Amino acid sequence: MGRVNLMINGQEIQSWQGATILEAALENKIYIPHLCYHPDLKPQGVCRVCLVELDNGQFVASCRTPVKEGMVLETNSPELDRVRRPIIEMIIANHHMDCRNCLKKGQCQLQKIMAYMKIDKHTIQQHMRLSLREILVDDSNPFFIRDHNKCVMCGICVSTCREIAKINAIDFVGRGNKLKIATFGDSEIANSKCISCGECVIRCPVGALAFKDTRKPTKEVKSVCPYCGVGCDIYLGIKDNQIVNVRADKSSSVNFGSLCVKGRFGMEFVHSPDRLKDPLIRQGKDKSEKVSWDEALDLIVKNFSKYKNEEFALIASTKCTNEDNYIAQKFARVIMGSNNIDTMARFCYAPAISAFRRTGQCVGFGLNQEDNPCFSPQTEHILDKIEKVSCVLIAGANMTRSFPVLALKIKRAVNRGAKLIIISPNETELCINADKWLKPYPGTDLALLMGMCNVIVEEELYDRSFTEMYCNNFNEFSEILGDFSLGRVERITGVPRVLIEEAARLYAGSYPAAIFWGSGITQHTNGTDNVHALINLAILTANIKHSFSLNPLSGQSNSLGACDMGCLPDYYPCYQPVTSSDVRETFESMWNCKLNPDPGLTIPEIIDATIAGKIKALYIIGTDLTKSFVPAKKVDVALKKAKFIVSQDMFLNDTAKYANVILPAASFAEKEGTIINTEGKTQKIERALEPLGNSRPDWSIICELAKRFEHQGFIFGSAEEILSEIFTVIQHLPERIGKFNLFPLQYTHPAETTDIDYPIILTTERDIYNYGVFSEKVEGLKILKSKNYIYINPKDADDFGISDMEEIRIISRHGSIQAESRLSKSTPTGLAVMNLEKGKFNPLLNPVLNGISKTPEIKMCAIRFEKIKASKKRQKRVSESYV
Repeated sequence: MGRVNLMINGQEIQSWQGATILEAALENKIYIPHLCYHPDLKPQGVCRVCLVELDNGQFVASCRTPVKEGMVLETNSPELDRVRRPIIEMIIANHHMDCRNCLKKGQCQLQKIMAYMKIDKHTIQQHMRLSLREILVDDSNPFFIRDHNKCVMCGICVSTCREIAKINAIDFVGRGNKLKIATFGDSEIANSKCISCGECVIRCPVGALAFKDTRKPTKEVKSVCPYCGVGCDIYLGIKDNQIVNVRADKSSSVNFGSLCVKGRFGMEFVHSPDRLKDPLIRQGKDKSEKVSWDEALDLIVKNFSKYKNEEFALIASTKCTNEDNYIAQKFARVIMGSNNIDTMARFCYAPAISAFRRTGQCVGFGLNQEDNPCFSPQTEHILDKIEKVSCVLIAGANMTRSFPVLALKIKRAVNRGAKLIIISPNETELCINADKWLKPYPGTDLALLMGMCNVIVEEELYDRSFTEMYCNNFNEFSEILGDFSLGRVERITGVPRVLIEEAARLYAGSYPAAIFWGSGITQHTNGTDNVHALINLAILTANIKHSFSLNPLSGQSNSLGACDMGCLPDYYPCYQPVTSSDVRETFESMWNCKLNPDPGLTIPEIIDATIAGKIKALYIIGTDLTKSFVPAKKVDVALKKAKFIVSQDMFLNDTAKYANVILPAASFAEKEGTIINTEGKTQKIERALEPLGNSRPDWSIICELAKRFEHQGFIFGSAEEILSEIFTVIQHLPERIGKFNLFPLQYTHPAETTDIDYPIILTTERDIYNYGVFSEKVEGLKILKSKNYIYINPKDADDFGISDMEEIRIISRHGSIQAESRLSKSTPTGLAVMNLEKGKFNPLLNPVLNGISKTPEIKMCAIRFEKIKASKKRQKRVSESYV
């Protein structure tokens, strides 16, 4: 990019070609007053404060005027002052100037302009006060306030919501001195479509938008958001060993300087009064005693020593670091002699991993893909490339609710011309942006995706040269597609064949393309086959050449990392099979031990084996099984049956109530380590705080435990030393895969189907403010989260005699719950939708599990509705209210 020479206030400077005068000035430390300009936004030129004078006497807005070679201008002439001063004085006259008590004190651009122009606010407001009108401050949001009385109408918040958050929750309303910025219907911000991301607050130049917590950090520590698997890079602001604020890393290729509400405001859980601070030993049913670490660890060693090999199982955590999880699985295998190791990734990532392995795809660390000859030579990450892809296909995920920052990137890609295909039975926010929205009956995604494959092959839209060179079984795969004629697929899915054809052509004709999928297609009995079908699409079109072509989404920060580290019953780290004698010998040599040659049990099988008395000791790390597993009653039976349980967590959860020993774990902010986000990118977490009380990092606890078993392979002084061993393991276990397997699939009906008694399918969606135990410990998120509503189409509601905002009973074949009805035309007939709150949905779900790679129908079930008869007391109150 070329450089431009110009002169400002007699000073010769340089700037880049295409820069505006204001950008050139600020780059060279020359201040020009401005209010409506922000470097993250398109120039607006509405405040007229940034006027400058060219050498021909012309006044121009510096924020919108590009620099030219040889340009000469002044930023502070008497003529400029005569024009600019009345503008600022008018703003001050209508501005609440209580600067001393303002939440933006010291950060206000209006204060800076007044000081620069030497304007006395008291003199101005004595002679020019235009209105005594005072607008009530909106403090309905738990994290920030809106004070219209301090608004300077710069429009930065409106532009931010439109350009960055892409929500359009606010806009200018009214005219003249009644002009203001408001939500739709001028409702409180907490009751609007605002998602509380805080992007407008950090850009507001005055005190009109300000955070309620104004504590200033004394230092900042780089970290990674601990919520979902996107892995937004953040800086934690620290003061007095507390997190006082969070800001996004603007240099991050992951989140490009943006955060969602949880990332910006959701760190309060680290300082929750509910945190465990000391080891506890259970004394009776409801009583626990605080003990020393030595006493707790000695008791664990004494009991674990009784129940080794097949009598032991370990549940690792998708919220722990790679180092924590590597040490956890190593402890189970080396010390306890057991491969009974699993995590809750079983119900989100395991179907993807199983499908990748059987198809011939490498997974883990993003290292193996670079060794594969059919991958692009450069390292590619989806979050770097998403805005440049030609097509995005989303299946089984409400991106704006579950992964809002990633959804922003997809919106940007669409704005740049990318095509968007969405597969969802229910309308999501992104459906508005979709070129094709396919609405299959819940549980029929496999037939739909294979139908799209059929169109691609029949119309020869596939990449022939790629399939001939890199596919092992194209002919076998083509034959099975005869089972997915579009007539049959239309009958199964309810999606018109024309729409299936159009979606298939759109995906096949757009290169490169990326596919995202979530628990909406994996948390079913045929979840692995659904992933296979998506991979088939990527192979046929050669999109699989790009490492960003296939993207499983996770609601936990380190689901992929937990799997990469070997927290699976049938794989060592880096997905090396337990059954391979060569692999086993390599690990035995590195770990200096003899390893169990038999694959272990998955979480569902661990529960069954514990109930059967085969597994007697459980080590549960960072997981609340009673809320995460279906059915919860079965988990309760298993936990009661176990002889000895250790719960290691930050909080005393429902699972810990059954534990013999409870160990306090440090939070993500109190330890260092790495995680692997949903795109396979390894990210570093720095220690920002001292551990609360006597809590310790998970890896440190496990290593102390291992030392008591007198094994030398657990002597580590830091997480960095553990990471060094992890990389040594990976280097010793390279894997080369040169060809892919297209996977022939057969459609089977979902386990849950409707009938005359249960005519409605109920599915779940995640609430943007509710994300498990962390969000439950943040008061502001609890205030904002949606209530336990069930969304019903008005026609279905009419069939059951249900009205809006009515408390009703929801009954499935397996149980019942209560919720408040919300009638919604965007919900299709025959379908009902609930916000997913961990554990609340479980009583309705099918407890039957089929096979190791199978999962229960966690996302859907067949239901009917019942009205709840009012009690006599309530009936009396209602009648009295009418009198």
